[in-house]
Amino acid sequence: MAPIPPRPAYQAPALQSRLLWLIGIRMLVVASVAVPYLLYNPDKMSDQALQLFIALTSVQSLTYIVLLKVLRRWPEAQAYVQLCGDLIVITTLIVKLGATSFSILYIFIISVAAVFLNRTGVLIVAGLAYLLYAPAVLGWMPSIFDWDVPFPALPADPAAMLQLFYNLVVHLVGFYGVAILTSYLARDAARSEERLRLQQLDLAYLQGLYGDVIQSMSSGLIITDLAGEILSVNRSGEVILRRQEADLAGGRLEEAGIFSSDHWARYLRESERVTLRSEGTCTRGDGTVIHLGFTLTHLRDADGTHQGYILLFQDLSDWQALQEQLRMQDRMAAIGQMAAGLAHEVGNPLAAISGSVQLLAGGRSSDASQSKLVEIILKESHRLDRTVKAFLQFAKPGERNLATFDVAAMLAEDIQLLRNSGDVEAGHEIEADLDPESAMIQADFDQISQIFWNLARNALQAMPGGGRLTIIGRIENEYYRMQFKDTGIGMTEEERARLFHPFKSFFDGGTGLGMAIVYRIVKEHGGEIRVDSEPHQGSMITVDLPVRQTEHDSAEIEA
Repeated sequence: MAPIPPRPAYQAPALQSRLLWLIGIRMLVVASVAVPYLLYNPDKMSDQALQLFIALTSVQSLTYIVLLKVLRRWPEAQAYVQLCGDLIVITTLIVKLGATSFSILYIFIISVAAVFLNRTGVLIVAGLAYLLYAPAVLGWMPSIFDWDVPFPALPADPAAMLQLFYNLVVHLVGFYGVAILTSYLARDAARSEERLRLQQLDLAYLQGLYGDVIQSMSSGLIITDLAGEILSVNRSGEVILRRQEADLAGGRLEEAGIFSSDHWARYLRESERVTLRSEGTCTRGDGTVIHLGFTLTHLRDADGTHQGYILLFQDLSDWQALQEQLRMQDRMAAIGQMAAGLAHEVGNPLAAISGSVQLLAGGRSSDASQSKLVEIILKESHRLDRTVKAFLQFAKPGERNLATFDVAAMLAEDIQLLRNSGDVEAGHEIEADLDPESAMIQADFDQISQIFWNLARNALQAMPGGGRLTIIGRIENEYYRMQFKDTGIGMTEEERARLFHPFKSFFDGGTGLGMAIVYRIVKEHGGEIRVDSEPHQGSMITVDLPVRQTEHDSAEIEA
């Protein structure tokens, strides 16, 4: 079994993709700030400074897009470039437009920095924001870039001075307070996002793993809702039922051919008390009927709420056939022990009776009725002798004399003898289909010939009004296959089940041991025998014999 693949590792979203989103959001924010400002101050529409600012902002965004390609290996440097550029743009707005209310945009940039940078980086951005904001409010920005311009004096009014000092202190505390707070929030959000992603990966991995386990089960599995509507079927279920999941999903469970509506209703009532285990027959998609064993349980969610039903089932046809073979072998073993004792007890008296009758028949007697009676006794004695010998052969067939011989040539010779025997009537036709014409096999020659004669005579007796008997011989892998196909009266299912039972003859005058002997010979050679028959449709008996007997096969047969 292949090892289960490891769970995929968590990968954080690429910083470059976030920076690209930042460019788009920035353009949207600039537009949302500039448009209301122009609407509120329409006289500023022709201001060259404002027009230059809008143009520079557009060029700035295009520059950032180009830097995404140039600095793709250093995404953090790209983040610093964009954030510092934004601080400069905001400062320009304050200086050129005299709108100190735009200082709130510094808070936005600091908050964005918490998403892209660590805590130290966020504090650096907050410090840069304050270093740009304070000179802009004090009016020192032109003097910083042009030393020939004197720094403006501070307000002489104490109230104005206090207001200015308060403004600077509030922005200093606000910038750093937002930086610290957003860095903590961003870190917690990142950790929560990572845990969520890991849980999603774990959930997807477990779902895939559980799905593979269900699909790899050798048993069929059907899941239904509370109404009995099929939700899913695994691969083994499709193979057993010979139906596709697409054809079964959405339909009723009774339509799958496992059991009828009445049985389903009864099973539901019984499953309310205990887990239901039972057996039954099932009609598959190709029309064949198999024997199923199934278990019906309730499907419940994590809270224990009843959500549907789980039907687990297996094809028990092979197991049932094996059980039948074991039962037949047990019966035959018991009958064999009885037969050995019976043959011993009946054989000796029968020999004495037969000898006495022969002496009586050889004597002189003018009584015609006595002669007729003696003839009947002698005939029935011979018949009883054949029955006892057949019974003895069934009970104790003797040691097999294994030899390598041409089984196809043996069949051809026996078929020719059969055509000239008294078993063939006027309406019978015998057809031979042996391919190849020569096939070597290691087995007991006499016992294999006995298989032929028992099956051939049985087939002829099944055609009392005439018919065709086709005898087929083929090489199938490591087996030689003999098939006897007749056009006779056929057999019912009950008759097929009793075909190899001792003393179960279907024809007058039969001992009922011929087919039992065939079964025993085939099994002792490590072969298999199968019967296909329908009433009034004829029968076909197939015998598969291994081409070569191995020591392992011989030991198993003896056991």
